Amino acid sequence: MDLSVVVPTLNGRDRLHNSLDALSSVAPSAEVVVVNGPSSDGTTGMVRARDDVDTLVEISERNVNVARNAGFEVASGDVVAFVSYDLAVEESWHDALVAALDEGADVVTGPTHRTVPAGMTTESEERRTIAGRSVAYFNGDNAAFRRGALTALDGFDEYLQTGGARDAAHRIAVMRYDLDWRSDMCVRGEYETDGGREPEDWEWKYRALAYRMVKNYGVRPTVARRTLTDALGDGVSSLRDVVTGNRAPSEWLGSGRAVAKGLAVGAKDGLSARKADRSPRRNPNGVSTRADRAVCRYDIAGTAD
Repeated sequence: MDLSVVVPTLNGRDRLHNSLDALSSVAPSAEVVVVNGPSSDGTTGMVRARDDVDTLVEISERNVNVARNAGFEVASGDVVAFVSYDLAVEESWHDALVAALDEGADVVTGPTHRTVPAGMTTESEERRTIAGRSVAYFNGDNAAFRRGALTALDGFDEYLQTGGARDAAHRIAVMRYDLDWRSDMCVRGEYETDGGREPEDWEWKYRALAYRMVKNYGVRPTVARRTLTDALGDGVSSLRDVVTGNRAPSEWLGSGRAVAKGLAVGAKDGLSARKADRSPRRNPNGVSTRADRAVCRYDIAGTAD
């Protein structure tokens, strides 16, 4: 097995350094491709100074799905893995990946372990049945694909700024590829020291949800019920915050408007995407649709193409 590992990054030099150290230790023979968004923290210099990175690709877009596709374009392995810059593979990662592929898996994924003051959080396998189809979701920050499967999917849908992995999971299901969840194919990370998280982008959350549901399943009652159920659930949760004084009423109303706009725009664009690509892969914004992702590419010696 020839393994390539694509590491998308954006303004995360120190965490990327730790991630690359872990990859070098756990999978020393893997080809490593770093895809750097428009970072301004010295990431380019740090990566070019290392001798365990094979290729550095610079892109101008702040979109992880564009970064993933840009990495796939230059990766040479017959298996292509994706690991986020802020995560480090654990000792069992490579062996778990190899075992799953040996047993016939087309896609392999595993959990992220995150340390918190009280200990560690993790994830479990997630499956849902949508429109009669069983969908197994995967961790987009920790997944590996056989090249043939990723090529058939045409990579990730670059329309999506969030939810690209969940969209790919629907397409994997319809194309009948075998997705295997391995608890020991794990990566680790830490929550930010301030314990905070970026505010939820409600418009994009629901734009992405509506887009991928309509694109993959069309306009049907089950799709509407799924999206509206999620929206109502978030609305009720936010309303509780208003009642307890943790959120201003104006903020709640603004979030509601953002959700409504996201649903409308996402559904419209999802319908257009469904018409644009009627094949099972349902990816009108994939790897094959453009050739201008890379602004610059460097080989291991740091020579610009």
